[in-house]
Amino acid sequence: MFVSAFSSACPGRANEDFAIWDDDVVVLLDGAGMPNELRSPCIHGVSWFARTLGVALCSAASSSDTLPEALASAIVHTAELHRDTCAVDDPLSPSATLAMLRVRGDVVEWLVLGDCTLLLDDGRSVEGISDNRLAAVAREERSAMKAALPDTAERRQLHAHLVETERALRNHPGGYWVAAADPQAASAALHGSYPRGDVARAALLTDGAARLTTTFAAADWAECLDLLEHQGPEPLISRVRELELSDISTTRWPRSKPHDDATAVFLRP
Repeated sequence: MFVSAFSSACPGRANEDFAIWDDDVVVLLDGAGMPNELRSPCIHGVSWFARTLGVALCSAASSSDTLPEALASAIVHTAELHRDTCAVDDPLSPSATLAMLRVRGDVVEWLVLGDCTLLLDDGRSVEGISDNRLAAVAREERSAMKAALPDTAERRQLHAHLVETERALRNHPGGYWVAAADPQAASAALHGSYPRGDVARAALLTDGAARLTTTFAAADWAECLDLLEHQGPEPLISRVRELELSDISTTRWPRSKPHDDATAVFLRP
């Protein structure tokens, strides 16, 4: 399996994305950051959580029968590593969205939990798979934040309130699902499989990288894959950064923050 990846941190912050792969498995995680106005009950931080969960998930995927089983095992393992020091079940404890792909013989298996995006090209069309349940919750709070002037104390407070509201609905029926401390989230993940011969190429994107399509509409999914294949992941992320900088006030393309961590992984199974 050929893999090429690039990751860029949100300017001025630690990178909370994490990617890892071996000969058969590729895992991408997007750690859920928090506004400075909120305090995490975890002493380790989101970057540690994403990295630790990613390593555990890549390892578990090599031996588990299914990808949801691998994810559940990795969630339990990671939670137990810091349960004695951190309030892992608190709604503000670290969490991550993720996408992963595994090749087993003649089958390509995939799993998506949260708003990471998986792109699959069967040689005829490109399918983009993402779990957008988060966008369906806290709509009033999200609208209020977007209506506030950018880079103001009011907007920062509204963003913090939005995050608190969202986190209260995390990993609950009727809410949304991410990888945190509850292994039941694994059973809520989107997952499936394709014959290996039907997957010509694929990509995993955190939502910061997917902005090229979802926020800026500067390329469709097929064009993203073309860019990743022929130029590489770094030029795709560079294009995202150029567009972010051209609208630093977030007025042309409304979004919760001007920049985000951005990671892209391209692969051929």
